[in-house]
Amino acid sequence: MRERAPLWPTARRALRAFSLLSFLLTNTPTAFAGATSPLADELAGRCRAWAADARNPWTLAHGMALDGQGFRASDGRAASDVIVSDFLRRASDAATPASEDLFFEAATAEGVPVEPHPTLLLKTLLRAGLPLSHRFQAGWGATVTLQELVDDLRRDLRPEQVVSPDSAWTLDAISLVSRPGDTFRSRQGIQVHVDAVMEAALVALEAAHTELATGMKAGRPEVPKRGLGIYAHPCGGLHYFQAVAGWARHRAVRTAWRERLDAQRDVLLYRLDSEARQYERALGVAGPGEREQVLLQMLKFYGHLLETLGRYRDDTGWRPSAAQRQVIERARRYLANTMRRMDATGTLGAPSAIAKEAPQRALDLVGDTCHAARGEAAWSEPRR
Repeated sequence: MRERAPLWPTARRALRAFSLLSFLLTNTPTAFAGATSPLADELAGRCRAWAADARNPWTLAHGMALDGQGFRASDGRAASDVIVSDFLRRASDAATPASEDLFFEAATAEGVPVEPHPTLLLKTLLRAGLPLSHRFQAGWGATVTLQELVDDLRRDLRPEQVVSPDSAWTLDAISLVSRPGDTFRSRQGIQVHVDAVMEAALVALEAAHTELATGMKAGRPEVPKRGLGIYAHPCGGLHYFQAVAGWARHRAVRTAWRERLDAQRDVLLYRLDSEARQYERALGVAGPGEREQVLLQMLKFYGHLLETLGRYRDDTGWRPSAAQRQVIERARRYLANTMRRMDATGTLGAPSAIAKEAPQRALDLVGDTCHAARGEAAWSEPRR
């Protein structure tokens, strides 16, 4: 399971730890205020401190995943403004209108991750709740609206690409700005039907879950992770699940897809213990240098799983049964135990310190801490 920013040589410099106190003053909780556990608060504090580097739009996007449009960069600007003003690019051909070819590079010339997954940054801006009329100051001096970025995505979309493992963020963005029955025309002149795009994505999700679904129905305690099916997707396909299930926030889609989506949700619940067993075995045989990587994978999975189930609840109105709630609470315990183990091994040190020897691990720690913060907060009970 992977959601990895590309390894970049300046990780140590660009991921300096900022004072947690200073960022708690500027990046205050928003989405989950008043309804978080101590663990959620700890994870959120680390996310806000570590993700605010104004030189790294990938980490800024993860801070925005937690706090939305209120998240601010280390230089005091809104993270959304930094992302667009400093990193949005346009076609170099002067004959092409800027609004027709706007893009984010995968990484900067120095190797800093910008948009390693297509449409990750646009999806982040949309999920943050910014209106389509919102204007950004672009780096070339003009203003660009969020609507223009959406229009550019639509022009560039090829329907066949949405079934690929790396299309989760593109699907999510299209879903967020569309309604059932919507159509649009791509740059190639293709008439794109959003309902057909989302149906194809659901079919792809069902196919990717086939081996897990078979193991679940057979009562097998686990299905090995082998890099196939859903495990060929970034983050084990959990972002892809979020994008597909998010379309069901529309009543007509919920009605049509209910049984099929519930079957996919059951696969997610089954994955918890299937994968937990495999992680525990891996820890038991891991050498000193391998243990930290296994723990980071556990943080990634438990945090993303809780986040995904939280979005499924919010998008579909799902009310977990008592048995399902037990699985969710078990996932929270696994996450808390993973954090304790990481703390004991020093894996929770500042990313800038970790980057001295393991820059990729430092990047993973930032992103996965933010996802875990959102996942834990989604299922926290109010503390009175």
